Amino acid sequence: MTQQKKADGRRSQADRRAQTRGALLEAAARGLSTYGYANLSLARVADEAGYTRGALYHLFANKEALALAVVEWVGQTWNDEVGRPAMEEPDPVDALIALARGHAVYCRRDVAQVMMTLRVEFTGQDHPVGRAVAEAVERLGADCAGLVAAGRASGAIPPGPPPEMTASVFLGVVEAVGIELAGQAPYDTQLAERAVRGVLGLSPRAEPTTR
Repeated sequence: MTQQKKADGRRSQADRRAQTRGALLEAAARGLSTYGYANLSLARVADEAGYTRGALYHLFANKEALALAVVEWVGQTWNDEVGRPAMEEPDPVDALIALARGHAVYCRRDVAQVMMTLRVEFTGQDHPVGRAVAEAVERLGADCAGLVAAGRASGAIPPGPPPEMTASVFLGVVEAVGIELAGQAPYDTQLAERAVRGVLGLSPRAEPTTR
């Protein structure tokens, strides 16, 4: 019985730690999206998450450690909600369209601009946070280039610029639509698909007329 209580206590402690960590990461992601890295206040992050600065420093040694954890967390949530479902599409075109539409949906959240904000802030700098963001973007670019190449090989995507170049423009358009139309459903997903179809050289998809 005592051992069971200890096990339950350990699970409860782990659950509380995970809950605290999640709340701090989400608050930090909002702060990074709004203020960037240099202007991020750890005291504000802790306060918005509903915890003390001591609780924050218990989990994250400093601002850099917190920002790196946010980059990883945002990458994981984006992959769970957007990347993985899109990549599971058997057809390359369907995968690319799903990614564009899924990203537009993801951008309805207030933490969605973290990667773009940090990428711009750390451009030209050799910083661990900037490197982490750049590596994530490079991996996604390689995945999209692979889908473009596969679509070209099957004939589903017409010939055009090199897959890497096309993928880079594709992601730029996806990001731009997500920023410009953040939260404006259903037009965000509709226009995201229209835009990337143009980049890929595909015909527009017929959509029902709205009155």
